[in-house]
Amino acid sequence: MVKRIANPVVRSLVEWVLAIGLAVILFFVLRMFLFRVAHVSGFSMMPTLSDGDRVILNRAAVVFGTTRVGDIVAFPYPNNPSEYYIKRVIGVSGDVVDLINGSFYVNGAPLVDAFSYDAIWSTGNVSFPVTVEEGHVFVLGDNRNSSKDSRYTTVGTISNHDILGRVLIRVWPIDSFGQVE
Repeated sequence: MVKRIANPVVRSLVEWVLAIGLAVILFFVLRMFLFRVAHVSGFSMMPTLSDGDRVILNRAAVVFGTTRVGDIVAFPYPNNPSEYYIKRVIGVSGDVVDLINGSFYVNGAPLVDAFSYDAIWSTGNVSFPVTVEEGHVFVLGDNRNSSKDSRYTTVGTISNHDILGRVLIRVWPIDSFGQVE
């Protein structure tokens, strides 16, 4: 049985402490399991994301969902797990990604997206074609000629288990606030 606090000042103080404590716990649970803030550093995702942008990652989308072609995801850089990379998925498990004469092909069809207009001269050091392993994705930066991504053995294909979240919205700079596609 819980005893009721008679002093209204003490009762009010206890209620405030409990409310703030619950809010803090809820914040950390949401941050740990559902959402995370990430900072964009560099120009590999231009024009979609710029250096200095801040984005919210939806962790639930990758924990409870499936990573799809076109998703923008964050993952730890394999050579320095404290550093995160943000890239676009262009191939999923079983897809065959090829780079022929400066153009990407996925499963024999030319990759057609808003970022495929420039010929690729930065080919990386992996041997093409690449068959994406089960449970992995092939990622590229939107600024295709200025991106360290799955074309390089230091990054390679990314395990779905290593994906920290899908980019949901840009929160900074405030004038660019909104959904990222």
